Amino acid sequence: MERTHDVARSLDKLYNFADCAGLHLIFGLNALHRNPDNSWNASSALNLLKYSAGKKYNISWELGNEPNSYRTMVARSVNSSRLAQDYTLLRTLLQSVRFYSRANLYGPNIGRPRKNAILLLDGFMKNGGSVVDAVTWQHYYIDRRVTKVEDFMKTRLLDTLSEQITKVLKIVQTHAPEKRVWLGGVGPAWAGGTNNLSDTFAAGFLWLNTLGIAAAHGIDVVLRHSFFDYGYNHLVDQNFNPLPDYWLSLLFKRLVGPRVLAVHVAGLQRKPRPGRVIRDKLRIYAHCTSFHNHDYVRGSITIYIINLHRSRKKIKLAGTLRNKTVHQYLLQPFGTDGLHSTSVQLNGEHLRMVDNETFPELKPRTLRAGRTIAMPPVSIGFYVIKNINAYACRR
Repeated sequence: MERTHDVARSLDKLYNFADCAGLHLIFGLNALHRNPDNSWNASSALNLLKYSAGKKYNISWELGNEPNSYRTMVARSVNSSRLAQDYTLLRTLLQSVRFYSRANLYGPNIGRPRKNAILLLDGFMKNGGSVVDAVTWQHYYIDRRVTKVEDFMKTRLLDTLSEQITKVLKIVQTHAPEKRVWLGGVGPAWAGGTNNLSDTFAAGFLWLNTLGIAAAHGIDVVLRHSFFDYGYNHLVDQNFNPLPDYWLSLLFKRLVGPRVLAVHVAGLQRKPRPGRVIRDKLRIYAHCTSFHNHDYVRGSITIYIINLHRSRKKIKLAGTLRNKTVHQYLLQPFGTDGLHSTSVQLNGEHLRMVDNETFPELKPRTLRAGRTIAMPPVSIGFYVIKNINAYACRR
């Protein structure tokens, strides 16, 4: 166990990094310090709260990680009543430290919502859901037995997230209908990732699918494992060069706003035959364009598309979207490794840092008004429909 001084020094480094990067730090406290009666031993946490308050660190808090798995970690389980008591105690501690009396607290950060985790979440919401500002949970698509890049493209796999979100939302809305729900951790696989695959272009299909489905279900925050070093599911490599999911995330943040729009795609919404589910390999999402992007006026729309087909697909914009100028940001693997590539091209240009601190210009390709969008095989595209003055996107 680290000494208090070492923990404080690590926190200093972590907070300074987040602050320098313009990020907000959510710090997960250790819930595995247990008393003989299995209650949470909060003494170390209180010392850390007092230290960070003295430094005036603007931090939000969380307690533990995947409490449904504690039995495998410390040979003792925590039931929903105990978990609620632990979080209530943490809220009391935060209120006792004046600087954190109004700090945000998130939890319980359950693991993949299977039977035991669902029961734990239900009991937690009943007994302690009121003490958290948002309900957090985690989703991992696959286990580490997956070894083929093609597994990242299975529509049945991509659809598991929607099924799990529905389970979690049902419980939260039963006990606290107004409570926000966050996806507090997501990755291709549990236990750190899938070696040699999670950092490739193919993993981006899962990542963008996650962002699109989460937004469509009203989940407004998605937290991801991990940024650097731990496991395999990184955003940058060991030399801090951006990996495919970094470029994908950067484009998403620049082009996609939080307001979700309904999409109707003729040819996809066909009725399944009895006993069958239609699992589309062409996935289309639409949002208002980010208001923070000053290249586009308010009222613009961003459509993002995942093409999992091994063939080119054409999409024709209809209705009010017809005959509008479109900016295309098309992402494909760069180099000869195909879907295994850890490099990306944008509209045919290799994306890479200009130097250690300078990003390349993310230049769109202009598609003339009325032109059909052509999605190459197994590719990802963002399409900004300019100057459409969509009513829902003006405010």
